[in-house]
Amino acid sequence: MPNRSVVLNSDLSNLASESNRVLESGADYLHLDVMDGHFVPNITFGAPVVKCLRSKVPKGTYFDVHMMVSEPKKWIRDMEDAGCNRFVFHYESSYDNPMELIRHIREANMDVGVVINPKTPVSVVYPLIDHVDMVLVMTVEPGFGGQKFMNDMMPKVKDLRERYPSLDIEVDGGLSPATIDDAARAGANLIVAGTAVMKSDNPREVMQSLRDSVNKWIVYKEPAK
Repeated sequence: MPNRSVVLNSDLSNLASESNRVLESGADYLHLDVMDGHFVPNITFGAPVVKCLRSKVPKGTYFDVHMMVSEPKKWIRDMEDAGCNRFVFHYESSYDNPMELIRHIREANMDVGVVINPKTPVSVVYPLIDHVDMVLVMTVEPGFGGQKFMNDMMPKVKDLRERYPSLDIEVDGGLSPATIDDAARAGANLIVAGTAVMKSDNPREVMQSLRDSVNKWIVYKEPAK
């Protein structure tokens, strides 16, 4: 399994140019935060902006779309049409029937990711692992950038890595060269880095630092036959 270690959120007022800048600097894919003002207080953008961005970045760019929305099912078809590659939904917004939501996302030809908030126990995703492509562990409260990394979320990451050696595990919030070793050591192999990269004078250097840490710490093992 490849190590894909850096993804970005960006300045919304310059989304296309900033997205291209970070891709040119070495980002493996784009992590786009969709916020509806209900599930989280902030509002960012929806499918029309994602669709517009798709035409402004290199063909084949992978869109990892983090759906911080109250009713994710309503967004599936629009995100498919917009060119979303992976639809990442919050367990907290779908706990009543996550398997039905996963089925609808698959039917829309998108990869599936599930997110858990800091207060949500990691055990809730165990029944979903065989049906999703990735688990995202939030290392800040969702909805706001620039928050401090929550190191006490690392036991969740470690638990997932030990139980599911080949699982893609993403972490989001407060990731930087100062915190990456803790995340990578615990088992995260997909890293969402916003502030640390976007405010850097040398985003390529920051991303390479994050990637190097993931490559140093992550070890994959084939599941037992």
